[in-house]
Amino acid sequence: MTARDWSGLDAARTLRRPTADDDKYSRGVVGLRTGSTRYPGAAVLGVEAAWRTGTGMVRYLGPSRAQDLVLQRRPETVTADGRVQAWVIGSGTDAAERDAPETAALRGILNGEVPVVVDAGALDLVPGATAPIIVTPHAREVVRLREALGLPRADAGDDDARERAARETADAFGGVVLCKGAVTIVAAAGGWSRRVSNGTAWLATAGTGDVLGGVLGAVVAGAVAAGGSSPDDLAACAATAAWLHGRAGTTASLARGGGGGPITALDVAEALPEVVAALLGDSIA
Repeated sequence: MTARDWSGLDAARTLRRPTADDDKYSRGVVGLRTGSTRYPGAAVLGVEAAWRTGTGMVRYLGPSRAQDLVLQRRPETVTADGRVQAWVIGSGTDAAERDAPETAALRGILNGEVPVVVDAGALDLVPGATAPIIVTPHAREVVRLREALGLPRADAGDDDARERAARETADAFGGVVLCKGAVTIVAAAGGWSRRVSNGTAWLATAGTGDVLGGVLGAVVAGAVAAGGSSPDDLAACAATAAWLHGRAGTTASLARGGGGGPITALDVAEALPEVVAALLGDSIA
């Protein structure tokens, strides 16, 4: 069965406009344990995207160089450990370079109760994890993740094949798979699946996956703060984050030429407030 497309109206139902009764905690707190000495920019991009999506607070824990760059860009970021409603881990890291203390810290997050967005260098830790998990692999990472889960190599041909592979992978670890691509596939254990295809080919550039991780962490933290943490809730968050990311990429590209021009990952993050505002204003169908 082919999944239906996730629309702006679907995304709008997942987001919540803050009210006069909200504070930074009730709007959602997202923690990022991302970036590395080699790739510190991933931390900056993820943190920027989380703030621009509309979270109440961002906590960042990472290497000192990445932390310094995060604070230069976003001084409102909290760099002390504490309570969060969602984690984002792995962006801008390499499992081959991860030391034992970092591995232990990540395993602690992955075996907790808070939902975790798992990207890039932390995907190898997904098998056996017990927290609610959303993985965000690209095509090559899907292959490696399936190998780690003991699944056969999947046909990476058309979108129907990708959807079947995403569903099977989600069932294998009991979470949500957001498979990045020109058409993004979101699948949850149990059969829930959607497609998101509102982006631009200009999004195929370095760092946009780090931005997506930050967007997703913010959306999940907000949903958890509002009481939505079921598997289907988290799947809806993943599809909404992909929709916001795709629309922000398109918005940024169109601002750089009538037919759309080249963009950077930071351009995508900076376009997010406009996209969120339009979505919550019911001006996008």
